[in-house]
Amino acid sequence: MTVETLDKLQRRVTVTVPKAIVQNEINSRLKSLSRTLRLPGFRPGKVPMSMVTQRYAPSVEMEVLQDKIGNAFYDVATSARLRVAGAPEFTPRTEGVEADVMAFDAVFEVYPDVQIPDLSTYSIERVTAEVDEAAIDKTLDVLRKQRTEYFVRGQSAPNGQTSEGLEVQDGDRVTVDFEGRIDGTAFEGGKAEDFTFIQGEGRMLPEFEAATKGLQAGQSKIFELHFPEDYPGRAVAGKTAQFTLKVTQVEWPLLPAVDADFAKALGVEDGDVQRLRDDIRNNLSREVKSRLMQRNKLAVMELLQKAVPVDLPSALVQNEINELMAGARQDLAERGMKDADKAPLPVDLFKEQAERRVRLGLIVSELVKQHDLQAKPEQVRAYVEEIAASYEQPQELVRWYYADQERLAQAEAIVMENNVTEFVFAQAQTTDKALGFDELMGKS
Repeated sequence: MTVETLDKLQRRVTVTVPKAIVQNEINSRLKSLSRTLRLPGFRPGKVPMSMVTQRYAPSVEMEVLQDKIGNAFYDVATSARLRVAGAPEFTPRTEGVEADVMAFDAVFEVYPDVQIPDLSTYSIERVTAEVDEAAIDKTLDVLRKQRTEYFVRGQSAPNGQTSEGLEVQDGDRVTVDFEGRIDGTAFEGGKAEDFTFIQGEGRMLPEFEAATKGLQAGQSKIFELHFPEDYPGRAVAGKTAQFTLKVTQVEWPLLPAVDADFAKALGVEDGDVQRLRDDIRNNLSREVKSRLMQRNKLAVMELLQKAVPVDLPSALVQNEINELMAGARQDLAERGMKDADKAPLPVDLFKEQAERRVRLGLIVSELVKQHDLQAKPEQVRAYVEEIAASYEQPQELVRWYYADQERLAQAEAIVMENNVTEFVFAQAQTTDKALGFDELMGKS
């Protein structure tokens, strides 16, 4: 048996199957089919063999050939220790073939040999971050704002606290009636009654908030507002409108104190504020760890992609393109697009991403094999339990993961990638860069 090299990864071999074996298998399958076949006018199992052969011999022959040729190719690939990537293409061969056999040329691709370079010659930056007291305070402020109570300006809260002044200030909940006109003509979306927004939150255009600030309930104002060129409402984008605004109610915000009642409301049964802060720290630490791993993993993958040259099997790339296209069509369908499964999607739109995935998959697989970086059972368990720790019933989530092999496989894949990330940082010339909490979390 000769394995021909057609290209870097493309190979060709000739596989043969004795005609007698193929014909015997065809006859056997037709006989088996005849025992259960139902056709009008015949009792089950009584259809004449000649009719069975006439109707079903071509399809049965195709099935037998596929099975026999596939098995023959598998035997050849195994004996030659070929790492086949993708399905082979079979073409009938006639020249130089003995009369009692059927021969086919199989053209296929093999997996490339991935050569991992000395990673100690490469430099990489690893980001770090800490959860400080300021981060905990900011989180507490967010939690307080989520539980804000509002009281009409001029009226006191149950705790006796009251507002200063009656005018609209930043943070107030304001209820207004307004109507806008462009060149004296009303436009869609330019009028509302009992419309509520938080002053200074940025939900309204700056000119609208500027006109509202300082007004009291019952007061009105006329002002001009210029809509930005990129305003979502195309009919008014880039135009100037004249608005009539009337404030009907102004409410000032009261944030809860960080005390025992507040801690209890957030699930700390004994109301211990320090325990609440510790819980927040633990939750933030888990989130920080996850985000750091994501960013550092991305840096490692970028390094590996640049450092390790790999020839890509076109069959694997095409399979990845098909998966990406299927995912894109599913996303379009979920967004309400009709006939999303028929949407024309250019292959080039997915090719670069598909090649990147295949390349990294081959590199990571080689690293895992060479350095025993597979996800260990205890690592997977620790990862799942860490995720579950932020839930009210952690063990329920752990059981949920372990009840499904697909979910567990996803966890194993993540742990394996984490192992590769840590390995590369240990091998390469690594410098650490400390990030502030807000910078890591993407907050201004």
